[in-house]
Amino acid sequence: MSVDEQLLDKVRARLISVGAEPVPVHVAAALRDEGVVLGDAAMLAVVDSLASELRGAGPLDELLSLPSVTDVLVNGHREVWIDRGCGLERTSIRFRDDRAVRHLAQRLAAATGRRLDDSSPYVDARMRDGTRLHAVLAPVATDGTCISLRIPRTAGFSLAELQALGLVDGRGQRWLAALVQSRLSFVVSGGTGSGKTTLLGSLLSLVDPRHRIVVVEDSSELTPQHPHVIRLEARPPNLEGSGAIVLRDLVRQALRMRPDRLVVGEVRGAEVVDLLAALNTGHEGGCGTVHANSADDVPARLEALALAAGLPRDALHAQVAAGLDAVVHLHRDRDGARRLQCVAEFVRAEGRVTCVPALTRHEGRWVQGAAYESLAARIGLDAAGDSA
Repeated sequence: MSVDEQLLDKVRARLISVGAEPVPVHVAAALRDEGVVLGDAAMLAVVDSLASELRGAGPLDELLSLPSVTDVLVNGHREVWIDRGCGLERTSIRFRDDRAVRHLAQRLAAATGRRLDDSSPYVDARMRDGTRLHAVLAPVATDGTCISLRIPRTAGFSLAELQALGLVDGRGQRWLAALVQSRLSFVVSGGTGSGKTTLLGSLLSLVDPRHRIVVVEDSSELTPQHPHVIRLEARPPNLEGSGAIVLRDLVRQALRMRPDRLVVGEVRGAEVVDLLAALNTGHEGGCGTVHANSADDVPARLEALALAAGLPRDALHAQVAAGLDAVVHLHRDRDGARRLQCVAEFVRAEGRVTCVPALTRHEGRWVQGAAYESLAARIGLDAAGDSA
């Protein structure tokens, strides 16, 4: 039985406003409030229609259930894309109109306790299953409402699994394992979707099981296979604009929790100051990720974040030189494949820190850089015996 769309809109809005499930008793109450009386068959049709839409992600459910999908992207009602690790693929999924996309975005946002409407036309939140939700309503999104869903992996990859996927090879795996075991502090850099979080989770799985890892994240994504992991997650403000807990607060709290390894899932704000302070006060082996186009760009990226937080340039370079040891850089190729591209060492000269390559991947081969022997010695690798 077909259901009137305007009636559905009204009932949907009432259910969302009070946080009610689309079960018969709640639907009947919403219909009474609208002054509508329906027979049993029509009532069940309304319940079924709303249940399929208000539970799960509607037409996106089948995509989210695919085991290899990491991202589902809705660009208006005509385009739905997925990423299965080899670049974006356009799917056959369509919505009937932009209003349907808008309703789905609002419903997903409401499920996280966030507001999404014309007065607050975008949202960034984490759903109950850990999926990261971002949505922007039209007309701010000029081509139609956009929804971006980042699906977390329930269990982290091992380095061997990443090698099978092509992200690292045997030589890269040896270097990364030695880097973790040496307890040097490092950052994993790369562009959006390059696999930074995936690789960092794999590296944390190599940490001595006797060590306590405290992870601070904006949205929980790291899933290291390790017996002693404490996770702290930031919290956005509530509908009244209060109650926010930012990463910088959590880094400070983490330092009081006796971490053997302090991890910041993504360094993108003022928390860089507290992380560097921790790495300079005896917290060896700390790590995190940072967005950067290349390993060479990491010092500039950290400098920009620190300056915005009030840490002078000279102080930032001094802190990095004393607290951070290495950069692991990932690159996403034109074919969508993610690969380890460079392992570099932080080196200070004339008051400034630069990243000097130890190993760089070029045309499918590893090329030794100026910091090769120095970093190999620091992580306990025999440079003379290391081979491709």
